[in-house]
Amino acid sequence: MSYGDHLVLDDIDLEVPRGQVVALLGPNGAGKTTTVEVLEGFRQPSAGQVTVLGETPATAPEAWRARVGIVLQSWRDHATWRVRDLIEVVGAYYAPYSTSQTPRPWDTAELLARVGLAEQTGQRVDRLSGGQRRRLDVAVGLVGRPELLFLDEPTTGLDPAGRRDIHDLVADLADLDTTILLTTHDLTEAEKVADRLLILAGGHIVADGTPDALRLALSRSSEVTLRDLETGEVTVHADPDPTAYLRQVLTARAGEVEVVEVRAASLEDVYLDIVRRAESPGDHVPHDPPALEALT
Repeated sequence: MSYGDHLVLDDIDLEVPRGQVVALLGPNGAGKTTTVEVLEGFRQPSAGQVTVLGETPATAPEAWRARVGIVLQSWRDHATWRVRDLIEVVGAYYAPYSTSQTPRPWDTAELLARVGLAEQTGQRVDRLSGGQRRRLDVAVGLVGRPELLFLDEPTTGLDPAGRRDIHDLVADLADLDTTILLTTHDLTEAEKVADRLLILAGGHIVADGTPDALRLALSRSSEVTLRDLETGEVTVHADPDPTAYLRQVLTARAGEVEVVEVRAASLEDVYLDIVRRAESPGDHVPHDPPALEALT
């Protein structure tokens, strides 16, 4: 994807199977929004082929759009509508595309209860709190019972309880064979809800795999911290496999070491290291990231 002479996405290549929850990560300006907008059909790619649910998104018919749900990061329309009325009006557009396998739309009361808005059904949209408004955004994206759901920063503005509710909802939808692609800057959230992480940097996908597999395959070392019982001296040692080092130290210094702490590389450590290398001039970043199969 290019904007004039500026190449935003370069040789993006991925395949997402049905029922998978995928988190798209990357620094600001990496091309996450452009990638998602191409997949949603809002942008026509400058080159290459894109197929989503068997159709080219930019030219897909309305029936295809009934199979896709989109939760934008924010929107401020329909302020004077009642919550229930908004869901029912939006849901009515999906009714002609209902099938025996996928009844559309979702029952309004059931959906609002599921996203935590059962007590706000008769309330005006502009009277909702920020967290409640975010729950409504999610409800609007779900009302058509989508087979594929795009979530852009789904828990923005939510308190811990609300975040947990959305995470549980994502898990429920995945169990129902819904495919989910979400963007987030929250690595803890990505690790919690996603089966697979895609890290986008420099216009390329630079890492692709499960959270655990990325840590194991791409992290450089674990960090071992020791504190001497007598002197209070702190020693920090980095080692890809700290087991042998610990055995050696504890055997040689039995009774001298007061504190032993082993810290494996976190997902944040791995993410920051991958992005740093991808964006550093002169560092080579392969266009073909480690395959998911190779990391699991």
